[in-house]
Amino acid sequence: MLSLPVAGVAQEAQQQLQPVERIAAIVDEDVILQSELDLAVRNILAQYAGRENQLPPRPVLERQVLERLVLNKLQVARARQQGVRVSEQELNQTVAAIAQQNGLTLDGLRQRLAADGLSFEEFRRSLAEEITIQRLRQNFISRINVSEAEVDAALEREASNSRQYRLAHILVALPDGATPEQIATGQRKIEGILNVINKGEMDFAAAAVRYSDSPNALEGGDLGWRSLDEIPTAFAQQIVNLQPGQILGPIRGPSGFQLLRLSEVRDSSEAPAQTVTEYHVRHILVRVNDRQDEATARAKIDTLRARIAGGADFQEVAREASEDNNTRGQGGDLGWFPADAYGPEFGSQVTALEDGQVSQPFRTDAGWHIIERLAQRETDVTDENRRARVRDTIGRRKLEEEYERYLQELRGEAYVVFRAGDRAEPVAN
Repeated sequence: MLSLPVAGVAQEAQQQLQPVERIAAIVDEDVILQSELDLAVRNILAQYAGRENQLPPRPVLERQVLERLVLNKLQVARARQQGVRVSEQELNQTVAAIAQQNGLTLDGLRQRLAADGLSFEEFRRSLAEEITIQRLRQNFISRINVSEAEVDAALEREASNSRQYRLAHILVALPDGATPEQIATGQRKIEGILNVINKGEMDFAAAAVRYSDSPNALEGGDLGWRSLDEIPTAFAQQIVNLQPGQILGPIRGPSGFQLLRLSEVRDSSEAPAQTVTEYHVRHILVRVNDRQDEATARAKIDTLRARIAGGADFQEVAREASEDNNTRGQGGDLGWFPADAYGPEFGSQVTALEDGQVSQPFRTDAGWHIIERLAQRETDVTDENRRARVRDTIGRRKLEEEYERYLQELRGEAYVVFRAGDRAEPVAN
């Protein structure tokens, strides 16, 4: 008869008795471990140190945090389906940059994380997920279009109203194609939340932390400072008529029912005139490539520089010998541009010259150059920058609205099961 060694049997039995880590939630084909949830809750508690009374009871807090983790899992999974990957090199560079920003070595960062109860591996995993989600969000940018007419209209509104508004919101989410029963339930819930706030039983921020379905619920629903163009047009005008502390809503929006609170108002003073120094420059380029090595290119540019120093016309030499096909026909004329337009090496040469001077040969990634600085001017870019700022503001608002709808769809389509002890409890989407 064959028999196992006693030590082997004991070891096998001990392994079988070791507890299996609990699962906090099942998210499609992935899981959220209880340890992940505990760590995320600890991070929130650390952020609210000394202000714990602003947080909801522990079970409610855990549910809010778990919902955020669910959304993160869904976003990471969708990003990977779309081919988004974070390389080890990129992750290492990001970790090193974070350590440097905090004045730490990598070992120092490890020690700081350990003191906060977070392993270095968990930190790297979390960071990789964060980068992945950022990439997924960036994929939506190509869908966003801002017309010149929208910019013009926004500038008109800005001229008549230079104020900014600090807002907070509470969202009771509704799925796409919500049934009348789901809509009625959502409306009762948002009205109940408003009633609790109006009675003074809970302030707006605490109610947001406890009840809101928005990803920023744990920040008290704070949306930060917004100009009118960053506020959805459906209720922007109503916000203008509010006084600080007043609440707008309930409002039915694309994502569900909302309450909006105006926290503060401030004037955004008109920005002073903005100018940029531009330079008018000619250049001659000799490339370094497979057909012309470094030494040959350097000898050629030195010869051209000597010809110019001897009285040859810069334009004629450029037309004859420059290897920049885009400017050769114009005698090397690059037109007007700010100093940093062609990179730091080129820019430092331009700014070091006086008008009418010709540089010594210098190297960039493109090859060897000589430049002649013709003139310098100050250009007013106030209007250009203002339009760029407004275009960016409108684009960010549209992106935020589009991405919030996307998250609602993602959550509504997902199979999510929250675990309570050993009993699995399906959660309605």
